Order: sequence, then structure tokens, then C-alpha cells
Amino acid sequence: MKRSFLLAGTALATISMFCLPAAADEALETVTVTAKLDTARNGIQTQLGASTYKITASDIENQPGGANTLLNQVVLQAPSVAQDSFGQLHIRGEHNGVQYRLNGVILPEGISVFGQTLDPRLISSMQLITGALPAEYGLRTAGIIDVTTKSGVFEPGGQVSIYGGSHGTINPSFDYGGSSGNFNYFVSGDYMQNGLGIESPDGRANPVHDNTSQYHGFGYFEDILDAHSRLTAVIGTSNDFFQIPNTPGLTPSLGLTVNGVSTYPSTRLNETQREITHFGIVSWLHSQGNLDVQISGLARYSSLTFTPDRLGDLLFDGIAQKALKHDTAYGLQADAAYALGNAHTIRGGLYIQTDRATSATASQVLQTDASGNPLSDTPVTIIDNGAETGWSYSFYLQDEWKPFDQLTINYGLRYDDYSAFSSGNQLSPRVNLVWKPVDGTTIHAGYARYFSPPPFELVGSESIAKFVNTTAAPSGLTNTTPMAERANYYDVGYSQTVGEHLTLGVDSYYKLSRDLIDEGQFGAPIILTPFNYAKGKQYGIEFTGNYQNGGFSAYGNLAFAHALGKHIISSQFQFAPSDLAYIATHYIHLDHDQALTASGGLSYGWDNTRASLDMLYGSGLRKDGAFPNGAHVPGYFTMNIGMNHDFTEGALRGVSIRLDVINLFDKTYLIRDGSGIGVGAPQYGARRGIFVGVSKVF
Repeated sequence: MKRSFLLAGTALATISMFCLPAAADEALETVTVTAKLDTARNGIQTQLGASTYKITASDIENQPGGANTLLNQVVLQAPSVAQDSFGQLHIRGEHNGVQYRLNGVILPEGISVFGQTLDPRLISSMQLITGALPAEYGLRTAGIIDVTTKSGVFEPGGQVSIYGGSHGTINPSFDYGGSSGNFNYFVSGDYMQNGLGIESPDGRANPVHDNTSQYHGFGYFEDILDAHSRLTAVIGTSNDFFQIPNTPGLTPSLGLTVNGVSTYPSTRLNETQREITHFGIVSWLHSQGNLDVQISGLARYSSLTFTPDRLGDLLFDGIAQKALKHDTAYGLQADAAYALGNAHTIRGGLYIQTDRATSATASQVLQTDASGNPLSDTPVTIIDNGAETGWSYSFYLQDEWKPFDQLTINYGLRYDDYSAFSSGNQLSPRVNLVWKPVDGTTIHAGYARYFSPPPFELVGSESIAKFVNTTAAPSGLTNTTPMAERANYYDVGYSQTVGEHLTLGVDSYYKLSRDLIDEGQFGAPIILTPFNYAKGKQYGIEFTGNYQNGGFSAYGNLAFAHALGKHIISSQFQFAPSDLAYIATHYIHLDHDQALTASGGLSYGWDNTRASLDMLYGSGLRKDGAFPNGAHVPGYFTMNIGMNHDFTEGALRGVSIRLDVINLFDKTYLIRDGSGIGVGAPQYGARRGIFVGVSKVF
């Protein structure tokens, strides 16, 4: 399980050639041109000075669960990544701030909360890029997850698989790739159903009312136009349905009566959520002489539909809200690199995106008097619809300068401008230097000015005044629109290769923010809502190690971090007045702040068999204590193990079998306890699960 942690510098493309029949000259030429164009694409964007952690398809396949693992579980094994409920990830103390790219092209953000559009089966390799980023990276800067998709040209053929086990899991899948002349392709698809769609609210291994069914599809298509150019298309879709799990034994506590009914067992609640995402990217790449350029058009549609339990939600929460949100985005991205002699490489580009978001809610509530007493037990419906169009524009220009062989300096400027529910712009300088004083030693330092607009698709357009004198009355009427975050980011790191097999690294960072963006889950619909702290600061240090020797590999990551904010200045009606008053004058820990995070894994292969384990430790996310977010839930440690065997002879040739145990020691641990700023409900990590899989290569 070789994990490459590139503390500084650009990851080099590794191309594995395979033997072709003598008659396949045309196929060989296609492979050669594809390899050359892949290298050109990788060279257009630089990670110089950033912290880059690379995971390959082999790494994914060799960990417990293999490609059946969800993408967020793969990313959790990288440094400084903390897990949260609903499958969320926090990188270096950021709530969201993650940007996904496919083959270097930005994939616009969607509305989905639980579902994961990208499936590990489509990944050839993946990089998590953090730190002081070069100028081509912007808008979302906590971490760039850049996925290089499989193309079919290097590893033709496919497989079918069935995987399942605990929690009623059934997960059939397929993938197939190949080439014909100048045309290369790869397609994959899977279906998953189980009884643990969302984290358990009470620690049960099989929660009440927690079924999910999910469909995912992906396709990559490539046409080599000539020796210097190609046209590619990427399409993907996901359609995910979730039941919202129930906590048994609860009864309504608001003292309400609805149509003569005042009691309702919590096990009968029937809330559901459906999340749909479709995306497409078309790219033209040209590489000739000293110039490499890629131009891409992209589109993404996403929707979220929350269906309440009309009677139960009213009795438990005072509101039963049906919510439907749509967001459609279109974009244009262009990037280019020009080698200006041996000492300079000039890079520049632009990104333009427009979104159209619509929101439709129908909320059933009871009308009340000024004191909050219901006037009737007959619900009324409040319709609250809205729509908005947003635009964002980004431009960058930078120079990678090598004054001498051991030193590289990358400096540049980035300009971002957005206009949506709010608006803003910023010119942001970036500078990184990488020094390699001797072989095996790399030192880097960087500064980046960041500008991050609020996530457009999540900004609410509620008319909160409509809910005054109802059982869903807000605690206040102040509702400042979320605004862009502006930050100064500093990063210093060191990497050392020890002998032939071991690489060690340490990286530190410090970030100061104005209008820091955070997100919370308020109300029954599981829709995240952004808000701002006037000031924020995040800082930490991380240690990494990787060892590879023959069939044995190991990795380990340890990170210490703090994330703090002061004075909530947007979406204020969502918070209790007492919390707003305290936070106005005090720094508090952000709800997703985790002081200590660790991950690690081992893998050993012999005779077509591989055994692996991975581990995860977290000191616990925040909960309320003496003050908001003043304490944290207990720490936890989980371990997963797996074993797989490939048959290479006889009737079973091409068949692989695997056995995985997730949460080996069946630890019951809290991710959230239901308290904290913007925290909606308690969630527990998954209990022990035993899974088996069979696949056939063809």
C-alpha cells in the first residue's frame, strides 16, 4: 500500500507500459500519445510548495473494503482529515472548503449532504492538495481532491463484482475499459442498499428507519485527434435515497396538539431525503513545443428533496417542512503552461461559472399568540419559495522560477469576483519556495492570500418574518446574508527520505481569517446552512511517515490542530440569543475542531494474497460545555482489517475473493452528541460489520 506524501513539488506521472502484440502498432501509438498528453495535463497545473498526498487505485484496492469503500473513507486516511456526521470531512480545521477536480477540471459543488457522487472504482489516482496553494487553486482552499480517472487505455478489460454483508448491505458493480483505434473509454456503475444509510442516532448496529438505496454511474471517453491534441468527455450520475433514522423511546415534549393528536411514538417517524446529481465535462487538450493548454466546458445539476412526517414533525419540532432545492451550474475553465527557457515556466488561466438555484418549501405550523400559545390545533401551510442566479470569475498568472537547481520559487497573482446573494472580489498574491539542499531532503515555505465565497447552492432565501407568531418562530429576525471569507495562510514543511524505503515529513500551518465561513444543520431537513464568524484562526502541525519494501507497506499520520471563531455576523436568526452574546466577545472552538487526529495502515502481499489493516483515531469533535462548543465528545479508536486473494489458474482464473471486517473491536463511539453550534442531532460511528465480496475479471 504505497502512499506518496509529496511535501513539496509536483507529483510526477508514472506510466506503466505493457507488452502489446506486434500487430498492434496503432494501439501502441495511441498508448504513447495518451501518456504524453497525460504528462502535459499534469504539467499545466503545479502543486509546487503545497502539501500533496497521493493515493493510487492499487492503494484503494489493497485497503480493507477495497473499491467498495466510500470515497470519504479513503480520504480519511490522509493527514489532518477529521470525520464528521453525514460523511462530511474536515481538512485542517475547515468545515467544508473542499474542491473536487476530475483530471484537473473543477467539479462544481452540489447540494447533496449524505450521498457521494464520485465512486472509488473510477479512480486511477487521487491527490489531496493542501497548504499554501499556488495561484491556480481558489474558491475552495481547505483541500483540493484531484482525481485522475481511469481511461481504459493502460488497463483494458473490466470486472463484475458483488459485495455485501452486515447491515443488509448488497453492492453489485461493474467497470469496463478499452480502446479502439484512437478512441479510449472507461465506464462503471454500481448499486448499493443497506440499513445504515446515515449514522445511527443511538449507537445501535442497525438503527430504526435507516435504509438507503443508491445508484451511481460514470463514463470517460477520449478521442486522440492527432499527436498533439485530444478531446475528452466525462459524465457521471448519482441518485441516492435515504430514510432519516429514528431514536426509539422519545415522545413529543412541546405540549402541542395537532388535529386532536398530542402523542406520537418516535419509532413511527417517517422522514426521507433524496439527492440527485448529474455532471458532465468536455475538455480539449493541446500540447506542442513549449506550450500546453487545456480548455474545458462543464455542467452540473443537483437536487435535494426532504419529505417530512407531517404529524410527527409538527408534534416533535413545531414544524413539518417539505423542502425542494435545485441548483444548475455551467462553467468554463482554461489553463495553460509555457516553458520560457530552462529557468521559467509561465502558467495562467481563467474560470467562469454561473449557477441558478431554486428553493421551494411548504411548511405546516400552528399559529400562536404573542406569548407562543397555539391559537388552534389545525395546521396552516406557509409557502416560501425563492430563486437566485450567481456568477463567479477567476483569473490567475504565475511564474515557476528556478534560480538554480536546488531552489524553485513559484509566485503569482489570483483575482476572484463573485455576485450572488452577496458579492465581493479580491486580488490575492501567492508565493512558494522549495529548497532541496541534498538528495532526499525537501524544505518548503509558502504564503497564500485566500478568498472564499459562501457556498452559493446552500445559502438560504427564507423569509423568516413569515414564521412570526407560529410554532416555528425564529429566536430573532436578524438574518445578514453570508459573505466571502478572506484569509492569510502560512505554511512551512520538511520531508526526508531515509534510506531506500522510508519517507518522513512534518508540516505546519497558520491561518488568520476575516468573515470565516462555517456551516450548520438547523431544523429537520438535512440541509447545511453557511454562516460567518467575524474573525477566525486555525493552526496546526502534522507528521507523516511512509514505508515500502517489497510486498510490505505501511503509513502513519498524526496531526494536532485548533480552529477558533469569534462573533457570528450572518444567519443570526438560527442561533440562541445567549450563544450570540457570548460568541460576540469570545473566541470559541469551531464545532468541527478536533485537537488530535491520527490514521495509519499496513499491507502485505504474498502468492496473490494480500492482508491489510487501517486505523483511525480522533480526540473528538466539539460539544457544548460551560460555554458554546466548550467541551468535546470522547475520543475513539477504530480498526478495520481485510484479506483478498486473486486466482490465477484453473477454472477460477480471474476470480478474486475478499473478506473485510470494519470496526473490528465493535467500538461504540460518538461522532456528535447533538449539542454545539449548528449541530442538529447525535450520531454514532458504524458498529462492527463483516463483508464478503467476489469479483470476476474479463
